Amino acid sequence: MSKKILITGGAGFIAHHVVDKILSTTDWEVVTLDRLDFSGNLNRLKEVVSAYPEKEQKRVRVIHHDLKAEINPEIAATIGKIDLISHLAAGSHVDRSITYPLEFVMDNVVGTAHILDYARKLDSLERFAYFSTDEVFGPAPKGINYKENDRYNSTNPYSASKAGAEELVVAYENTYGLPSFITHTMNVFGERQNPEKYIPMVIKKVRDGERVTVHANAKKTVAGSRHYIHAEDVANALLFLYNYNISSMQPDDTGAKCQKFNIVGKDEIDNLELAQFIAQSQKKDLRYEMVDFHSQRPGHDLRYALDGEKMKNMGWTPQSAFKRLEKVVDWTLKNNRWLSI
Repeated sequence: MSKKILITGGAGFIAHHVVDKILSTTDWEVVTLDRLDFSGNLNRLKEVVSAYPEKEQKRVRVIHHDLKAEINPEIAATIGKIDLISHLAAGSHVDRSITYPLEFVMDNVVGTAHILDYARKLDSLERFAYFSTDEVFGPAPKGINYKENDRYNSTNPYSASKAGAEELVVAYENTYGLPSFITHTMNVFGERQNPEKYIPMVIKKVRDGERVTVHANAKKTVAGSRHYIHAEDVANALLFLYNYNISSMQPDDTGAKCQKFNIVGKDEIDNLELAQFIAQSQKKDLRYEMVDFHSQRPGHDLRYALDGEKMKNMGWTPQSAFKRLEKVVDWTLKNNRWLSI
């Protein structure tokens, strides 16, 4: 029987890849809830959806709504009956959160409270998925990969607001029995990403022969590192979790019922190595400068790292970022309008 999924922030970068994956692998209906600000771009969604036959395009509906306001009965009636919710809408720019912290509390904490309060009143809801970030754990010393229920140590208002929203999800499951799970995802890349993000920015600068700035330690000898993952792998992981019998999983040793899952890239890559790979993919030399962002810019951390064993033991693993990256570089150069949006 076909399902109906509500995706908040459907015109956002990760979410539009989720919509694409749903259209290509399921018969589900999709409703997206968007306010279309800096992060949301309907052209992303349109480009993906319009590639499908008209019959499939009709499975997607877009509703304009800002989650800083509650989902009132009129909006709820427009959405209709819902089986699944993926809450991806969020303010996600660290620099902006440092300048305007309360904006992120409103978007990420209050916005999540509104979608949760809507969700708890649904009779048909099978699962609520909340997309969080690796940044809630704070910087990871070398050799440390954080597990799902390790302590949090937010180093900027963005990550703190995501951690606060997580606790609301946990509370709604504990208080109202809302069937929920939380994912931690780190450094997602792919087609149609905002050109301010590191990978499309490097693609553009290498193409244009400009100098690339590489985030490094205070001595400018060690580049920052991340586990990069393609957005399609994130979408695959989400559908894997929706189809997994999460209800059969036992609470952890502390008694926490709300399951959390790290969606982790296969490879840990430092930002210099990444830039060099992008340059090689374009058959160009890399002009770069190591810059001490770590100590000069508050809220930016040299290394983030998550442990992906839980998902691996459940049967899910991502593709290599390098394999995916080559295709993204080629696609982005051929569709260079996405480098100037």
